[in-house]
Amino acid sequence: MKISLDWLRQYITLPETPDEVAALLTGSGLEVESVDPLEAIPGGLEGVVIGQVLTCEKHPDADKLSITTVDVGGPEPLPIVCGAPNVAAGQKVVVATVGTTLHPTSTVEKPAAGTPAAGTPGEPFQIKKAKIRGAVSEGMICAEDEIGLGTSHAGILVLTTDLPNGTPAAKYFGLEADFRLEIGLTPNRADAASHVGVARDLKALLGREIHLPAVDAFRVEGHQFPIQVTVGDSTACPRFCGVTIDGLKVGSSPEWLQKRLRAIGLNPINNVVDVTNFVNHELGQPLHAYDWQAIKGQQIIVRYAPEGSVFTTLDGVERKLSAQDLMICNAEAPMGIGGIFGGKTSGVQPETTRVYLECAYFAPESIRRTAQRHGLKTDASFRFERGTDPNAKLYALKRAALLIQEVAGGKIASEVLDFYPQPVKNLQIECTYRNIDRLIGKKLGQVRIRTILESLDIRVWQETTEGFTASVPPYRVDVQREADVVEEILRIYGLNNVELSPGLRTDFLAQFPEKDANQLQYRTTQLLAGVGFQEIFTNSLTKPAYATALPAEALPGENVQILNALSEDLSVMRQTMLFSGLEALAFNINRRQRDLKFFEFGKTYHKRAAIPTVGAPTGTKYLERQHLVLFLTGNASAETWQQASRPVAFHDAVSAVSHVLTRLNVRQFDTQDVTIPGPFAYGLTYLINKKEVVSLGLVKNTLTKLTDLKQPVFYVDFDWDYLFKLASTDVVFQEIPKFPEVRRDLSLVLDKTVSFREIRQLAEKYERNLLRSVNVFDVYEGQNIGADKKAYAVSFVLQDAGQTLTEPQIDRAMQRLMAGFEKELGAVIRK
Repeated sequence: MKISLDWLRQYITLPETPDEVAALLTGSGLEVESVDPLEAIPGGLEGVVIGQVLTCEKHPDADKLSITTVDVGGPEPLPIVCGAPNVAAGQKVVVATVGTTLHPTSTVEKPAAGTPAAGTPGEPFQIKKAKIRGAVSEGMICAEDEIGLGTSHAGILVLTTDLPNGTPAAKYFGLEADFRLEIGLTPNRADAASHVGVARDLKALLGREIHLPAVDAFRVEGHQFPIQVTVGDSTACPRFCGVTIDGLKVGSSPEWLQKRLRAIGLNPINNVVDVTNFVNHELGQPLHAYDWQAIKGQQIIVRYAPEGSVFTTLDGVERKLSAQDLMICNAEAPMGIGGIFGGKTSGVQPETTRVYLECAYFAPESIRRTAQRHGLKTDASFRFERGTDPNAKLYALKRAALLIQEVAGGKIASEVLDFYPQPVKNLQIECTYRNIDRLIGKKLGQVRIRTILESLDIRVWQETTEGFTASVPPYRVDVQREADVVEEILRIYGLNNVELSPGLRTDFLAQFPEKDANQLQYRTTQLLAGVGFQEIFTNSLTKPAYATALPAEALPGENVQILNALSEDLSVMRQTMLFSGLEALAFNINRRQRDLKFFEFGKTYHKRAAIPTVGAPTGTKYLERQHLVLFLTGNASAETWQQASRPVAFHDAVSAVSHVLTRLNVRQFDTQDVTIPGPFAYGLTYLINKKEVVSLGLVKNTLTKLTDLKQPVFYVDFDWDYLFKLASTDVVFQEIPKFPEVRRDLSLVLDKTVSFREIRQLAEKYERNLLRSVNVFDVYEGQNIGADKKAYAVSFVLQDAGQTLTEPQIDRAMQRLMAGFEKELGAVIRK
């Protein structure tokens, strides 16, 4: 939000510098992000002052030059050589002192004494100390074109003024620099979205009064052009004020009004519209002026639009309306989207002579919903959707009407209409001094607390020794509870004024969790990034066709539909993170990035019928589930001179799962082949306590084709919610074994149906004490062992933590393993 410091000073006395004002506002919660000077003309007449010519004599060596002495308020007069024919002793003149940079508006015919010539019109030049024909010159007496105020170069400017010598010339010409404060306004501070709103905070901070423009001059001068107003929904539009102004003339705004608007980055349009914009930024009260002739039937009806109807806004865009869009209509058609944007045909035109001025209060939620639906962000919607002051509408209407009369003429030609069936009352909040002192960390005293609150227009009443009732005006939409009142006291008192006590401590209302979900996610992110994965963020909204591409039993529920969806492609919330990731892969592959490893943390959304229970109503249950998903496609590594590239394989996905589970300290799990019909052509499921926690595999071609992918994709889906419960941050340290490990290999001929997982589980069953690891290093299938057989070459690592293993111990352990394989798997041991 932009605030003009010069404009702000219209309401409150501010001798402070711009930086001091910015520091005050930032300390009170209105963070000033930048302070930018605004110059009325280039250079802002910096270094140019008013002086008085004390003496003037002809130059002995130049007929057209004069040697003068000029008082510019310094300890000594300045010697200046001047070439102007009209210079004379006793004149009040404009002097550019040494070091000043001037921005002329025309080519200087002759270089002014002591300065170089300006090469082209408007080119800046600097005043330097010099000698002109042997005479010292320490400045320049200026003509109007030389300081950028006109085009005449006939002679120097001679002033009539009582201002003291040395006064900045900008003050004399009314060109003092303004400053623009850029405030990062937080959404809760709607009350400060105007110059008067900012002045209110400064009033409380500095203990100075603010001066609001008077509206006592407002007079109704006729009743011949009334407008009948009907409000269909007083909840969405609790207040509507309006009045007719007749006999005005639309044209350019006066310079002062244009200057105010340009100072905050707005372009002047015409005098009527400019006034509505001015009052909006002055008081934080949006207004709209309608061409009276465009109000068909002389009726304004505030109602909802028919679903699917079309309305053309002021920018010429046709917008399809919703039944939830509140419209300002005449007897025949809509004229504007209430509180957001006017219509193309009802606005003020150059030939307009009569307007109907509206100032209304709209419910913030209604404005926010419509503005988001149509993608409109206007100065009006910015304020309405945060909350404006419902009790200041009449004042704003009169203020704008008087300004329109001032800049465009006309007279008030109707009674003021004020629809306000249920006036908004002040909010009453009970406060205790004990809580105020506790939350601030310092005892301020009752008098100080009352002074601060009343300076913020918060009335303090029903006072006792224990506390009081705070009566909060409606425009303070951010003050809703006792803690908010305490915050108001603290921000005005100043955080920096609260000393740190020797026994500094903090209070908290909730226990800190043993496991931090964000920290765990961050550590997992670091792990995956370290092994070559890249993080992606995808949209939770997706196509309904994706869910129908999977079997119903593979999904936890039904689609969650989006009301008023922007498009069919974004009409449901995702039930699986597979397809949004496939879209990201396709996007990158189409841009020739084919070797990809992605991961994403995100949620899926599901709708289920609630299970009926005694005494509980039936209905719909909505579920959200947190996931971590991985995607692998293309080559596992780039081709180099040392090794050829190879495509990613199933075991690359398994390795990534192993890394993640190890990081989470989840080590006890079972695995089985994927059995439920789903996205995988083949895959593996990890189970803990018989619950599926990870599933991975090769995505079916039929699914990858939905996103136009033509290369294989491996997909991993972690149930992050459940894994978070199981994850442990504890670290157990063990002594490095002192005694050597021993490896023994076996060749097992087994049925093809037997998996390595079964071999490992059986080995851990038969040798619990000495077995440290099991690994398969070769698999053979061929006619030599039978068509339905395969041979595993398996290594077993044995170790005893207390002693060196002897050959008899090793043999006994291997005999137990071989007996188990022969008994339970029907293995043939190839010796």
